[in-house]
Amino acid sequence: MASPSQQLPAGWTAEWDAPNQRYLFIDTTTGHTQWEPPAMAPMAEQVPAAAPVGGHHKRRQYAAGQTQAYFNSPDAPLADSGYANVPSQQAPVAGGQFFTPGLAQQPAPGQPPYYAPDGASGYINEKQQQHMGVNQMADQFSQMGMGGGQRPYQLNTANLLTSPPDPRELDMPPPEIRLPPNSSVTPSPNANADPSYQRCTLNAIPTTSSLLSKSKVPLALVLTPYRTLNEGEEPVPVVTDTVIARCRRCRTYINPYVQFIDGGNRWRCCMCNMSNEVPQMFDWDQVRNQPGDRWQRAELNHSVVEFVAPTEYMVRPPQPAVYVFLIDVSHSAVQSGMVATATRTILENLDRIPDENGRTKIAIVCYDVSLYFFSIPPGSSESSMLVVSDTDDVFLPKPTDLCVNLAESRESLTTLLGRINDMFKDNSIIGSALGPALQAGFKLMAPIGGKITVLSSSLPSIGAGALKNREDAKLLGTAKESGLLQAASTFYKTFAIECSRAQVSVDMFLFSSAYQDVASLACLPHYTSGQTYYYPAFNAARSEDALKFAHEFGGVIAMPIMLEAVMRVRASRGLRMSSFHGNFFVRSTDLLAMPAVPQDQSYAIEIQIEETISAPFVVLQTAILHTTCYGERRIRVVTLALPTTTSMSEVFSSVDQVALATFFANKAVERSLTHKLEDARDFVYQKLVDILIAYRSSMTAGGAGASAQLAISENMKMLPVLILGLLKNVGIRQSAQIPPDIRAYSQALLTSLPSQLLIPYIYPTFYLLHNMPPEAGTVGPEGIIMPPALPLTSERLERHGLFLIEDGQTIFLWVGRDAVPQLIMDVFNLPNYEALRGGKYTLPLLDNPFSEKVNAIVQKTREMRRGVYYPHLYVVKEDGEPPLRLWALSALIQDRLDVLPSYQQFVTSLKDKVNGNGGY
Repeated sequence: MASPSQQLPAGWTAEWDAPNQRYLFIDTTTGHTQWEPPAMAPMAEQVPAAAPVGGHHKRRQYAAGQTQAYFNSPDAPLADSGYANVPSQQAPVAGGQFFTPGLAQQPAPGQPPYYAPDGASGYINEKQQQHMGVNQMADQFSQMGMGGGQRPYQLNTANLLTSPPDPRELDMPPPEIRLPPNSSVTPSPNANADPSYQRCTLNAIPTTSSLLSKSKVPLALVLTPYRTLNEGEEPVPVVTDTVIARCRRCRTYINPYVQFIDGGNRWRCCMCNMSNEVPQMFDWDQVRNQPGDRWQRAELNHSVVEFVAPTEYMVRPPQPAVYVFLIDVSHSAVQSGMVATATRTILENLDRIPDENGRTKIAIVCYDVSLYFFSIPPGSSESSMLVVSDTDDVFLPKPTDLCVNLAESRESLTTLLGRINDMFKDNSIIGSALGPALQAGFKLMAPIGGKITVLSSSLPSIGAGALKNREDAKLLGTAKESGLLQAASTFYKTFAIECSRAQVSVDMFLFSSAYQDVASLACLPHYTSGQTYYYPAFNAARSEDALKFAHEFGGVIAMPIMLEAVMRVRASRGLRMSSFHGNFFVRSTDLLAMPAVPQDQSYAIEIQIEETISAPFVVLQTAILHTTCYGERRIRVVTLALPTTTSMSEVFSSVDQVALATFFANKAVERSLTHKLEDARDFVYQKLVDILIAYRSSMTAGGAGASAQLAISENMKMLPVLILGLLKNVGIRQSAQIPPDIRAYSQALLTSLPSQLLIPYIYPTFYLLHNMPPEAGTVGPEGIIMPPALPLTSERLERHGLFLIEDGQTIFLWVGRDAVPQLIMDVFNLPNYEALRGGKYTLPLLDNPFSEKVNAIVQKTREMRRGVYYPHLYVVKEDGEPPLRLWALSALIQDRLDVLPSYQQFVTSLKDKVNGNGGY
């Protein structure tokens, strides 16, 4: 009998059913099957209709071969299902192979190599593309209800048990945002936010909360609104004419996704549909004093834009930037070299402190168990020291000349900074009045606001905020350990909220070689939008320590900051911001207070779907009202538009795994503080299991042997290994060996690093150097070419090799015990392996090509990401000191570590959990 598929209505296909010796007819749009031939519809009905504007009615499409999985007939011939009818589809379906709605059958495990050969395209191989004609593609889209021009998301299923992690996938962009045609009023390629500014865990938003909860994927926004610009990047466009069009009802700023109506005299808000008048001066070029071109305005072409704010956006005129440095000068601080390094770094960076308008003010206060102020009279090149010993009732010893204009007092400051270390070089006082010093710094700047930078070398012991050593090795690894990660004194949170109210931000630089209670001290930066930096066992006599601190401290001093900032995120009707993670203070339900916003700090916001969304796309808009450190009031607006969907397969295929891992890092830290560390680990693990179960139940059809596999969409394939990396990160890892200060600092990083820095922090990068490609380490069109990244497993280590492992905070250079003398000579300028010592290291730059390449790769590693961090380099010998070896090997997260599983064990435990057999 000839195949009747040519006579079938659009959307139907026929398959031969061998046991019944007859054709089975399948409606590919609904999955309905029947024995009777379907009636032909009138021709007019077969023309695919355009996708309706009000929503996407995308139906699930079932690939040929699904019926075989149900009817167990591997020998039945396949009819054309509307996909490329290529030989791979004619092959019998492997038992237990997963089926993905809307896709041709995936190759059976073990058939093709995991890594695609060069030149192969991402999802469809070239043979399939050659066979797939334009008409067939159009048929597919029309069958999916996509005739209106919006392309569907393609869902590919991967089996985690047979697909090892490929680090290169983390460098790929997130799933494409596919908005309906004409969503934007201009065709600008910059109309939607770059992921480095703002990214969502889902790039297609479910229209209902039930669809979202069924997918088990959290909906959250990850944003870094004030990020540094890389070389060659365009600066954020600035609208200087103070014409700011906002919605009268929801206060949304005009953006590329509004609609102009009434002949262009009014615009409809993309959030609440309110009709608003276009401002009179919107179409006027104030620079040339002539009519302007509306379509050239930055706010209609760019997703990230800054408006110069008129006076109605100011509570008071823009204030000067004020910097107060609180320097610990107790015995341990002076002996470690911190005081000398800090004062020299401030001195070297005085010209880099933002001061374009000559208004910046600066004050320096030193402290041990007393406070030391420095009075710098105007016009004088000298300064005098004023000592306050009463730390119970802090007062300023002089009403003026303690906080001085940077430009006017430059000479005096230079002299003072050169003398401070000599003043205290013989100081034998042990103790720290950090709390009183903070109160003094606050009094110096309270009327204006600004930034306090604290440099502390010991546990605060005198006056307000005094802390006791609560480090207890017996608590480590127990349920009570999370108590050590919470603030021991209410002073630091209470004082932080006072600072936030007065527009004062605090940065902490901590140096103690003993317990310092980082958990308590990090409260100050956490609530005042500052940052914590930690240098355990700092010793400036080691050049590596001095260089790292000077580089990072200098970067912080010179960083342009946003002052007196408030941030709010608005969203389309039906969406609500429900909880916030990051360094700020939530002033009202959704207003985030940030006294000083540093560059490259990240925030995460959970979003709830409160009502059914009927719009074809939604808009999320972040607005930050701030004063630049150059004295100008501005509003930075970041707009992100995302399509909506009613299809579960589109929800899964639009997941941004990097944004999801960033969000989970924030949630894990929050959970460890509100509950226990064990709860944090269980929470993240269970969330991953829930996603896998939801994917399995809604996106795969299991036949015999389906339980022997573990399915996930291709775009989420790295999520399990990222979660494993998070579970093995020192911030929440199960261990009784991690000091509380190290853990608390790691948690501070997990909640503030942008995705570009956070992902390597939980999933390090691993390079082979001794046998890298010839172009690696040389200069290419985009700078130094890096070697290909390896999977994080010690199976790749070779006894004669040289390897680099880095997580953005630390670089390990692993040297195999059988490394040939020539390699040691070329890299370290030493005769052989035995002469090499492990530990912190500064690589020599030698006159040979291999040394130049290795140095270039190390330098690129330190510079290629945003932020001020300057990672230490450690040389690790294969048979060297066990603690250093174990630290380096713990970065290879796909291996087993103590009680923590290897990646293979982890995935197996996930499979057991998904199948209901226990697990991790």
